[in-house]
Amino acid sequence: MGKRAATGTDLSALVRMALPLLREAERRCPRTGPGAKPEIPDWLMGVLIMVAVLKRKKSKSSQFRFLADPDHRRQIAAVVKDASFPSRSTFFRRYRRAHRLFQSAIRVQGERAVTEGVADPKIVAIDKSLIAARGPLWHKRDRQAHRIPKGLRGVDRDSRWGCSQHDGWVQGYSVEVVVSATPKRVVFPLLASADTASAKETSTVIDKLSALPAATRSVLVDSGYDSNEAGERIEYGSHNRRTGRRFLCPENPRNSRPASGAVHPTPRDEHHRRRLERRRFLNSRAGRRLYAQRGQTVEPFHDWFKNLFELDHRVWHRGLDNNRTQLLAAVFIYQLLVRHNHRRGHQNGRVKWIMDAL
Repeated sequence: MGKRAATGTDLSALVRMALPLLREAERRCPRTGPGAKPEIPDWLMGVLIMVAVLKRKKSKSSQFRFLADPDHRRQIAAVVKDASFPSRSTFFRRYRRAHRLFQSAIRVQGERAVTEGVADPKIVAIDKSLIAARGPLWHKRDRQAHRIPKGLRGVDRDSRWGCSQHDGWVQGYSVEVVVSATPKRVVFPLLASADTASAKETSTVIDKLSALPAATRSVLVDSGYDSNEAGERIEYGSHNRRTGRRFLCPENPRNSRPASGAVHPTPRDEHHRRRLERRRFLNSRAGRRLYAQRGQTVEPFHDWFKNLFELDHRVWHRGLDNNRTQLLAAVFIYQLLVRHNHRRGHQNGRVKWIMDAL
């Protein structure tokens, strides 16, 4: 209690910060389809899951036991008026679909952080990080045959193999974030998604590009995001007019060779001309200096994030939807902690001490 009292941080303060964000997120992604709305709204399920993840309860059973404790329920009900609590089966079922709410809430909170001046989105960096699955490795040959050999009991059937320069080959899942990367400002996650480790960056990034803040001028990514579609979505708008934005991405080799002796390749078409222009800017002094911000922001962010939520070695759950919910809830919590830290007058993103004091 001493440290908590000294910092003024408690769980109720974070819940109060989260409530309007989760309600707005539910408004933006309402339930569709037949059937009556559930008695417990999605935003309230989001609060309960957020609390359990904040307390680092790593299985859904331990999360439910924590939330079912009468003292904990009274503490939550004191902040969330008329709170209802789900049964075990309802909690497990609703947990699997809560990732939609958290993905929306991350965007809402990113917008709030920009408005408050916590984050400066003029420069953003995007990156995907891999996290190993729980259970034994399930190799490609056995997967294709839908065969689980003896000794592989407990294998995560939803997990997939993926490879990155930082993580190497990993069987598991991935979390992709867009973070603010403006120099001398806090690194803040603005958008996020979670998927299997095999998900292609050129596909997962597309929806995020249309959701970037209006103030964004430069987007920094690694070669895994190299595609004409991504580059042109950033740099060109309606009627093929320049947006004033820059897409800085090293090229992914495609085994193509320039014409013999050609120092400056001749553009084959408009898409190629735009590609060559992106290459020239990235290789310029201004482009190299700007791109250096990526290595100082989004790459360290993944290390901070994994360390904070004890994801260095493996994810918390089995199954894609379960892990999507936990990973996106963790990103949402990270945002909350940084904003709370900023309200306390600390101009940095070091938030582990807040979480440890809860």
